[in-house]
Amino acid sequence: MIGRLVLLLLAANLGWLAWTQGWLRPLGLVPQEQAEPQRLQRQVQPQALRLQPLEPASAGAAADDTPARRSTAASATPASAAEPAAASASAPAPTACLQIGTFDASQIEAVRQAAAGLPEGSWRVDAVQLPGRWMVYLGKLPDAAAVAARRAELRAQGVDTDRPGAALEPGLSLGRFASEEAAERALDNLARKGVRGARVVRERRDTPAYLLRLPQADAALRRQARALNGALGGHDWRPCE
Repeated sequence: MIGRLVLLLLAANLGWLAWTQGWLRPLGLVPQEQAEPQRLQRQVQPQALRLQPLEPASAGAAADDTPARRSTAASATPASAAEPAAASASAPAPTACLQIGTFDASQIEAVRQAAAGLPEGSWRVDAVQLPGRWMVYLGKLPDAAAVAARRAELRAQGVDTDRPGAALEPGLSLGRFASEEAAERALDNLARKGVRGARVVRERRDTPAYLLRLPQADAALRRQARALNGALGGHDWRPCE
């Protein structure tokens, strides 16, 4: 049974081989040919193909860059560049108000003479009122040795001291204040620390004084003004208040 099946399979394979190879063509038994001659006619010839580099994106713009356009752009550029320069040249130089002082009535004439060297109309003298000032004062003491000993004692108690001014020497200033009430409060605090012998004195009454002002000082005027510092008693220029 198996031998017969093998013979049938062998015969079938031989028949299929003969059919595909065209051996049975005389009997009219041939496979249908698959041919599409129209495709061969439309086939692209690879040997005729050539690769070309892509043109840059700006090529189109470069084509439009005609001599006339270049001339127009060149003529416009200097004008546009000159506009900011002209604007900056016409803009005013920055200025600021400066003042120096204060000066008392005995000094103001010398101040006016020094300021006369500045450009006319660039300066003015303004009268101001210096408010009174109070001091917590310790003194007068017998001599400089007593001042030094008392200063060391106060430093050990954590109290700062200063010179009180020529009219109150020899002695010590324990603080200066804009009002009498503030000076009295400071005196009470010092008493709680154990400081004895201090009192509140009026160091200065309300006093008329003067300021020299430059309302609109540019860089050149500031340079001229600084050259006058020596003649103005060594005061420094500062922004107006």
